[in-house]
Amino acid sequence: MQTRTLGTTGPQTSALGLGCMGMSALYGDSDRSESIATLHAALDAGITLLDTGDFYGMGHNELLINEALRSAPAAAREKAQISVKFGALRTVEGGFTGYDGRPNAVKNFAAYSLQRLGTDHIDIYRIARIDPDVPVEETIGAIAELVAAGHVRHIGLSEVGAETLRRAAAVAPISDLQIEYSLISRGIEEAILPTARELGIGITAYGVLSRGLISGHFSRDRKLAANDFRGMSPRFQGDNLDRNLDLVDALRKIAEQKGISVAQTAIAWVLSRGEDIVPLVGARRRDRLTEALGALEVALDADDLAAIERAVPAGAAAGDRYPTDQMAHLDSER
Repeated sequence: MQTRTLGTTGPQTSALGLGCMGMSALYGDSDRSESIATLHAALDAGITLLDTGDFYGMGHNELLINEALRSAPAAAREKAQISVKFGALRTVEGGFTGYDGRPNAVKNFAAYSLQRLGTDHIDIYRIARIDPDVPVEETIGAIAELVAAGHVRHIGLSEVGAETLRRAAAVAPISDLQIEYSLISRGIEEAILPTARELGIGITAYGVLSRGLISGHFSRDRKLAANDFRGMSPRFQGDNLDRNLDLVDALRKIAEQKGISVAQTAIAWVLSRGEDIVPLVGARRRDRLTEALGALEVALDADDLAAIERAVPAGAAAGDRYPTDQMAHLDSER
């Protein structure tokens, strides 16, 4: 497994990480046994970075990872690095009501995560979205106290803009910024990515296949389950979906010329953007994981990259990446 280092202060991880959210929530029903098998396959392949959130399935995802690690070989279990997002407030019905970044809340969330994960520390800890009512310095300060106590190894951030990144980094070392980055989500390139690089902060890129939209497996006539949040995503709706899948068709021609899949092309493109970027792949099944791992063997030369740029130019996507109410929570979009 190739490795990369998260920033100047973060850990060395596998060059690909596994995003585990879909195994518990938001993409329709999932298969628990297949999820465990996929986690084991990822560990066997040398993936060390497992990304989760305490609100994914209201703790279900952390318990799932706990189960997978307990039943994995000891050597793989010891190498696993768990990245946890916290702060989202949920209702019994599954709704989201905001974010809580108060210092006491931060420590409370961490205590519950440690219990569910069955570990004595969290490798990277980050608030999922900035709490607008709490200065980021206070939230980061609370995580820094958890680091000092040995409960957390590294501090991360999620979906923040350049100014917030600077404010946070002034309080404590930040290992990485987790943020959406893909061929059709390139907003970080203007200010956020240069600022992260200036500060020595790595990027863990989620949504590299845009929730399956640019995986090459999503069709125009696909019917999404009622509990699949993509049904509310602007990029998956109406004319937007048609326009976005036209981009995928253009990308498919390049992939076919190279003898690789569309998904491998899209992941390889993110990998090509810098050694400080670790893509998170949201594979829920072993076959999708195997496909994603194949991207590590793909070499994109200058001609390939130029062709990809022509097929899917920056800003070509139709529709926002989240519904309007969720976009309002993104410090990175301000």
